[in-house]
Amino acid sequence: MIARPPLFLPLLALTALLVLAVPVLTDWVPLHRADRALSETFRGYGDHRPGLVSALRILTDVAATIPFLAAGGLAALTLLARGRRAAAVFCATVTGTVPVLWGLAHWLLHRPRPLDGFVTVTSNGFPSGHTSNAAAAALVVVLLAWPRLARTGRLVVVTAATAFAVFVGLTRVALLAHWPTDVLGGWLLALVVVPLVAYAVRERAPARAG
Repeated sequence: MIARPPLFLPLLALTALLVLAVPVLTDWVPLHRADRALSETFRGYGDHRPGLVSALRILTDVAATIPFLAAGGLAALTLLARGRRAAAVFCATVTGTVPVLWGLAHWLLHRPRPLDGFVTVTSNGFPSGHTSNAAAAALVVVLLAWPRLARTGRLVVVTAATAFAVFVGLTRVALLAHWPTDVLGGWLLALVVVPLVAYAVRERAPARAG
């Protein structure tokens, strides 16, 4: 069974994402200035800690597209093998949809990334793909685990999932792979997509199939 998230959550996230996109894409000076200030703070910190930067380069790729697709596909197959068809469809749909959406946004919006970051990336920046992947994976885990856990278990899962999504987002900023607003956009994209997919799957599948 898949937990039913509050309906206002994806609606609120979509509104916030659209509101954020306007100043981001028009290069609104106050927002761009804040982005640059925070990025330069991380640049100064990272310049003196090459070991930490090297570690973050490795850790951030846990949410890269290939690991995300592999993990999502494996999870979907495992759920299907256990007879949880709705959960498998939910997992597979999120896994297939999220990279397509942020990839489409990169192609349409053409927001450049910070210059001279600690990683070499040639694609556009808004929203952050790694962050979208991480947040989507975290939300999937929470929604699948929620109905099967007691209160303490739910707290543990939500805390761990939130920490993972936040950590990956912070690594993208710390490595100057993205502006902070790119990361915020990635979190918001996941908050739009995952609950909507959950609603769609719940409507089409009987409760016993999840």
